[in-house]
Amino acid sequence: MIRAMIVINNQGKPRLSKFYNYTPVEQQQQLIRSIYSVLCLQPENVSNFIEGGSIWVRQKTYFSDSRLVYKLFATLYFVFVFDSSENELAMFDLIQVYVETLEKCFSNVCELDIVLNYSKIHTILDEMILGGQVVETNSEKVMQAVEEISKLEKVTAATKLISKSTSVLWG
Repeated sequence: MIRAMIVINNQGKPRLSKFYNYTPVEQQQQLIRSIYSVLCLQPENVSNFIEGGSIWVRQKTYFSDSRLVYKLFATLYFVFVFDSSENELAMFDLIQVYVETLEKCFSNVCELDIVLNYSKIHTILDEMILGGQVVETNSEKVMQAVEEISKLEKVTAATKLISKSTSVLWG
């Protein structure tokens, strides 16, 4: 099961974090700091797979038996934290699919796109992972679903706008 998905910039600021089990905010922040402290010390020529125990040695947490897969794109680390039931290479591929989907959505995705389009970023992630389980890895299908959701949001916003304007006229 996937336990968390985190995007951290190369200065240690989390840009996206999604935990799939209840984790107190303080513990989330501590885990993100621990992950970043390990990632920023990793040489470029080493594996992108890390055993969670090496990160959370001092802490007895839910995450102590977890593993990490990460990939650096430009200034952003994309990180998946998962348990032993998931395949490391599949998680590595999932990072690639997620980034490719972001590229299709924003063309030349950057840190600013993630910050300014927070809702859409989460929608894309939610279309791929549900409750810590991977449900879709085809970026075309994910993009179709995201486009349909965007259309529904526009229709809903227009309906609210019309209902407010008619209540002003008739109210």
